[in-house]
Amino acid sequence: MKLYGVEFEVKNLPPLDKEYIPLAKFNEAFLKTAKKPLNVAVERNDGLVSVFKTFVHGTEDMREADCFYVERLVKFLLWSKGGFKVFICGDNAVADYVKAAYAKGGKREFDFNFMSQVFEQPFEVVACAYEDTPAENENPKPLGRHLDGCRIGFDAGGSDRKVSAVIDGEPVYSEEVIWHPKTTADAQYHYDEIVSALKTAASKMPRVDAIGVSSAGIYINNQTKIASLFRKVPADQHEAIIKNIYINAAKEIGDIPVEVANDGDVTALAGSMSLNDNNILGIAMGTSQAGGYVDGKGYLTGWLNELAFTPIDATPNGPLDEWSGDIGCGVMYFSQDGVIRLAPLAGVELDENATPAEKLAFVQEEVKKGNENADKIFEAIGVCLGHAVAQYSTVYDIKHVLLMGRVVSGKGGQLILDNTNKVLAEEYPAVAAKTEVTLPDEKSRRVGQSVAAASLPSI
Repeated sequence: MKLYGVEFEVKNLPPLDKEYIPLAKFNEAFLKTAKKPLNVAVERNDGLVSVFKTFVHGTEDMREADCFYVERLVKFLLWSKGGFKVFICGDNAVADYVKAAYAKGGKREFDFNFMSQVFEQPFEVVACAYEDTPAENENPKPLGRHLDGCRIGFDAGGSDRKVSAVIDGEPVYSEEVIWHPKTTADAQYHYDEIVSALKTAASKMPRVDAIGVSSAGIYINNQTKIASLFRKVPADQHEAIIKNIYINAAKEIGDIPVEVANDGDVTALAGSMSLNDNNILGIAMGTSQAGGYVDGKGYLTGWLNELAFTPIDATPNGPLDEWSGDIGCGVMYFSQDGVIRLAPLAGVELDENATPAEKLAFVQEEVKKGNENADKIFEAIGVCLGHAVAQYSTVYDIKHVLLMGRVVSGKGGQLILDNTNKVLAEEYPAVAAKTEVTLPDEKSRRVGQSVAAASLPSI
């Protein structure tokens, strides 16, 4: 393959996704010839700063490659770490390109607006000398693993909501209920559904000591900042109901501790608790793609870990995510949207009137029946995920990758896992040697998230 003057070989390409170009392979080849040091620093809340050390070519003939590499890197860092201020340290021409992209009217205007809103600071890109790179400042914190008392764990997915009643670390009741948050504009619907789940779990225990919530989106101090889960809710209802939806829903149960965390972080926490190990990247493949990370100390980092919007495909013709307006990002590969996108390419006809969850279930049933064309959908997802895990490992120190969510249920999940490990072994042996990609058992995969969520608050 050749892209922006960079040549590289790819041994494993996904069936169905004919134009897929693994960004990990492009980056790997790019860095073999790039010798000019360059740092990218990203500042987020409370003065926290992440620094990524890398290289570019710094020559006119490789300018296009340099700009593409750094712009995609900035995108990856913004959605994995989060931030409102980006420092490009060591190449002003590349910095100017990134600044034009992440601006009003630029091709990354969505990211510009999103990060400004989340961190409540004007977004900016700053060029600086290499030696003026800001100092890194990270502050990971312990969270969760509290198992004492009577607890409710609630997991808000885009297709179903799960709740567990947990007494001293043991689930005494769990349920999954189909709901439709992403297509419902009425904020009261969301509130009533959450309260119903909490009350159901509360009825299964003698008392409730704490409530933990795992929910897609970005939450600061238990408040909803931005979440695609509530994307249809009008702004006035968002401010009135959604902003404090979990805080107020918990008050319906009583004056008790409540803790809300991103669902990806709870995935990683669930994995750390079940494996009794750390350095875990959790990937929940459901309505969207959620990511979460537990570091070497077992701490949560406070990073966004929104892997759904990190780029993994370098092709200029990648599938478009309508929400962010970007192409080649994880949500279109590692979610039910990815399954639905690939289904017609595999010759699997879907009912246009079915919900996304119903379409996913139909494809999974076809796999169960032995439809080899349907198998190719999950094989393709696994190949792409193998390349993506290698890319994730450049930012995350990973010992375990734990796959969860509806997409990895049943035989399809095993096809994803097998192809992921095959790609890692054949294309990225150094990553494969230190990284284990696993699926939890079916019960843990489906309800483990809500049980881990229950452990979030301390009593």
